[in-house]
Amino acid sequence: MRGQAENLYAAALFDFDYTLGDCTDGIVACVNHGLRGTGNGERGVEEIRRTVGHSLAETYFMLTGDGDGAHAARFDALFQEKANEVMTDSARLYPNAENLLRTCKKRGMGVGIVTTKHRYRIVSIFEKFAMGDVADVIIGNEDVRMEKPHPEGLEKAAAFFGCGKVRVLYVGDSVVDAEAAQRAGLDFAAVLTGTTPKENFLPYRPVAVAKDLSALEAFLFH
Repeated sequence: MRGQAENLYAAALFDFDYTLGDCTDGIVACVNHGLRGTGNGERGVEEIRRTVGHSLAETYFMLTGDGDGAHAARFDALFQEKANEVMTDSARLYPNAENLLRTCKKRGMGVGIVTTKHRYRIVSIFEKFAMGDVADVIIGNEDVRMEKPHPEGLEKAAAFFGCGKVRVLYVGDSVVDAEAAQRAGLDFAAVLTGTTPKENFLPYRPVAVAKDLSALEAFLFH
């Protein structure tokens, strides 16, 4: 039986980190490389995990309290330098991620990725897992002037499908994702695979709060 959500949505957009996959080891290495290079001390895994989904400038400020734009830009450059070495190798997909995306495609739904990662990074990760054909559109941070929670990236991805915003769903793991969807006028579904608890999503009125991607698939297709 085709689920109600499947009939409603013509396209599904997904965040990547802690939504479809986990790059924690790579992110921690890159953040600490950037912190060392800007004269700051290293931070622990859990402190860094709580910054995932924010822009690198925001990450720098959250971890250091330093609002100097030049320092944040240096941190960003150092992060990317290390990311070119380690990020793709560190990436792993969550259970059922590939199956969910391919099921969306088989059921006639468009698939998009909207992330604060570079687009080429997502392309590289998907190619690593032989999933280069799964996304119809990828919007990375080089494709926007303003990163999430600004709605620009989601609006660009939704416009790609040309089906109207009411038929596009955004799936993410953080309140940054939830706010971006709200500002873009898209329905939002939360997954609890990141660091954000269920109650933090409720003010954004998500259409679903799923414990993982299997539960999200059940919402969409059963």
